[in-house]
Amino acid sequence: MTALSLRNIAKRYGTQSVIEGLDLDIEQGEFVVLVGPSGCGKSTLLRMIAGLEDISGGDLMIANRRANDTPPQRRNIAMVFQSYALFPHMTVAQNIRFGPRVRREDPAEIDRRLRIAAETLNLTDYLERKPSELSGGQRQRVAMGRALVRDPSLFLFDEPLSNLDAKLRVQMRTEIKALHHKLRPTVVYVTHDQIEAMTMADRIVVMEGGRIAQVGRPLELYDNPANLFVAGFIGSPAMTFLPATTTGDCVSLSDGTHIPCATPGSGRKVIAAIRPETYARQPDGPITLTVALVEPTGPELHVFGTIAGTEVRVVLRDRDIPAPGAELRLSVAPGAVALFDPDTGLRL
Repeated sequence: MTALSLRNIAKRYGTQSVIEGLDLDIEQGEFVVLVGPSGCGKSTLLRMIAGLEDISGGDLMIANRRANDTPPQRRNIAMVFQSYALFPHMTVAQNIRFGPRVRREDPAEIDRRLRIAAETLNLTDYLERKPSELSGGQRQRVAMGRALVRDPSLFLFDEPLSNLDAKLRVQMRTEIKALHHKLRPTVVYVTHDQIEAMTMADRIVVMEGGRIAQVGRPLELYDNPANLFVAGFIGSPAMTFLPATTTGDCVSLSDGTHIPCATPGSGRKVIAAIRPETYARQPDGPITLTVALVEPTGPELHVFGTIAGTEVRVVLRDRDIPAPGAELRLSVAPGAVALFDPDTGLRL
């Protein structure tokens, strides 16, 4: 069953178009992440789904009903914000109960849902505390509990982990994903962090300039990016982009380096894209990397340098740290080289 459908959705501020002609279907129980750089329209789209922004064009369908003009409180949607938005003078229990109490729901039912939310989110021991007595992760759990007690048809998350430190972000994204596996709600989650998107999503929607650049499962986008934007955005470190020319069964770089791969004929200008972790040290490898800087991370070496005059980053599982100025001979499997049209940015 389709929980949410966007049909030719547009958002304009006067003559400025922020989102144009956007189409997307989200199925019941899916965890969909909207990801992209600042200004790509992902938060604006989320606010349009929530009813906090007017829709300039197209149709927003929630459970197969047009909801363009439905007020936010009647959309049966719960939203978790980046800032937690908790009442500082209320206890955890009072914060979680607040929405149902305002709607004058049955007190016994409110208490039942409070107990379930508290047990699900490990907040039972904190119900009488104020937000000031909680950690950042606990406050975010309270915000999620307030959403859970509404029993909504759709959960919206607007960069909920961006205020947390790195360790807490990892912990909370694991908890949110585990919660989704347990309850199977429909979730639309906005983030600028592509690692969050890769680790949490059933499907990722990559946005660029108010449009969808590509939709797919995390590893599908990682292994088969449809264009240069997705190839450069998904994956950390980002792909290496090398200007090249096809020469039959390989591509030729500007310094004459030949990298074996499947190519569409000969003499065509292309961008050869290679994931940093697919390089391998090989004494007689065809690729020469001139080392500029090395960052040991423990399990890996991140080697910064140049290949045929292009700045790149190469990830090696190696304990032998090369010195700046050294030249490393590398190889890469032919199937690991993706080719893109330099004019359109589309994959060949």
